[in-house]
Amino acid sequence: MIKPEAFSVVVVTGLSGSGKSTALNVFEDLGYFCVDGLPVALLPKLVSLFLDKDSQHCGLALGMDLRQHDFLDQWNDALRELSARGVFVRVLFVEAKDASLMRRYATTRRPHPLECDSLGLEQALTRERSMLAPLRKDAELVIDTSEYSIHDLRRMIQERFVATLTPGQGMRVHVLSFGFKYGVPTEADLVFDLRFLPNPYFVPELRPLSGKDQAVADYVYKAEPGLTFQNKLQEFLLYLLPLYAAEGRYRITLAVGCTGGRHRSVAMAEHLFATLRDSGYSVTLEHRHFDLG
Repeated sequence: MIKPEAFSVVVVTGLSGSGKSTALNVFEDLGYFCVDGLPVALLPKLVSLFLDKDSQHCGLALGMDLRQHDFLDQWNDALRELSARGVFVRVLFVEAKDASLMRRYATTRRPHPLECDSLGLEQALTRERSMLAPLRKDAELVIDTSEYSIHDLRRMIQERFVATLTPGQGMRVHVLSFGFKYGVPTEADLVFDLRFLPNPYFVPELRPLSGKDQAVADYVYKAEPGLTFQNKLQEFLLYLLPLYAAEGRYRITLAVGCTGGRHRSVAMAEHLFATLRDSGYSVTLEHRHFDLG
């Protein structure tokens, strides 16, 4: 059972066409359970469902706006019901300038929720701003996306809605070992070639082993140049990754390769995985060619 104060509930609302769906995608990437277009009356029920059981999600992010005609009428009732349970709803209000909104609608060719025979797009935008003004006033964060890229939006959301006790929280790091003779992984963002290091393959007693074995790791990285290289690569990544995270990067793949992908690269990947995990990063590990090398 989850304590209400430990569970984050974010309502993403604002002007139609301003990027609410994009903001929800960012929250989903950050580990939130997301629902777009949820009726306000169901908000307390959905929160209760999550509070009454253990969840792997760090919170709820819910898209709500004037597509639901009684949205504003039911909003205060839902907040009072949640407040009685000790749940505080955080509101992210997304907006954009009229010129940007009209340009986006012209591109998508979708109608505005308030458009009708007697109300054109420009009038619909004006009316929507007026109707949502009280909600905007009480929002924790208001973001104008007129000049924003997806990376700008992600960075703003991470700064406000992710409790960053560590520099990389909110960014996933995938550590991948591979063998150059099988090809460089196309998804790699950074590739490090380890073929200059001593090769355990040519040591009879080490050849049957792999980089997961301590004897192999010691052979490669307990003496020069492996010792210095390992330390410098670790230092470099611990400097570099926070810079990627600060730019709103969601995922990055680090590939380390040797000839066959079984000894040197595996030992380095294992070391980097443990180092980054202990440094607070959300990190995964894959040995792409382990059984082929």
